[in-house]
Amino acid sequence: MRKDRCTRGKGTASAVPNGDAFGWRSALALRFPALKELRGFSRKAFSCALLSVAILTFLAADSSPARVNNLGHRMMCVCGCNQILLECNHVGCSYSDRMREELVAAVDRGDNDDMTLQWFVQKYGTTVIAAPTNQGFNRVAWIIPYLVLALGIVMTAVIVRAWRSKPLLAHPAAVQPATGPDLDRFRAQAQRETDL
Repeated sequence: MRKDRCTRGKGTASAVPNGDAFGWRSALALRFPALKELRGFSRKAFSCALLSVAILTFLAADSSPARVNNLGHRMMCVCGCNQILLECNHVGCSYSDRMREELVAAVDRGDNDDMTLQWFVQKYGTTVIAAPTNQGFNRVAWIIPYLVLALGIVMTAVIVRAWRSKPLLAHPAAVQPATGPDLDRFRAQAQRETDL
C-alpha cells in the first residue's frame, strides 16, 4: 500500500527509491553525494533546516540599498534646499552627490546606522538630521507639539465654559417698541442729529 501511494502518478517504483514520495532526497543525493546521510534525517527537521538556510540567505543578501534608502531619508541635504538627502533635486547641487557617495561608502564599510548618522553630524552639523533625536534637549522638539495640542484643548474648553455661563441677552422679540411721547422724542433727536 505504501509503495502504491508513493508511486501513484510517478511511473515506476524505481523513480522513487526508499519510499521518497517527492523524490527530493534522491535528487539531492544525486546532485550532492555528501548528502546521503539525509536518509535518517526526518522530513520535518530537514524542512526546518532548509527553511532557516533560505531565511538566512535572504537576510544576508545585500541589504545595503535598503539601508542607504533608510538613512538617506533620515538626513537633509545641506545645500540649503531644505529637502531630504535622497530627494534633493537641486540642479547642480554640489552637496547631495558627495553626501550620497559618503553614505554609500559608510554602508559598504559596515558602519551601523547610529555611527553613520553621528559621522554626518560631526562633518555637516546637526542640521543634517531630518528629525531631532529623542535624547537630551532634543526631546523638547518631540514634546512641544503634544503640549501645544493639550493646551489648545484646555483653552477651548475654558472658553466654551465661559461662553455658556455668560448671561443671555434679552431676546429682540422681548423688547417693546417705543410708542407715544417716547417715539416722538426719539424722532426729534434723530432729526437734530442728522440735520447738517
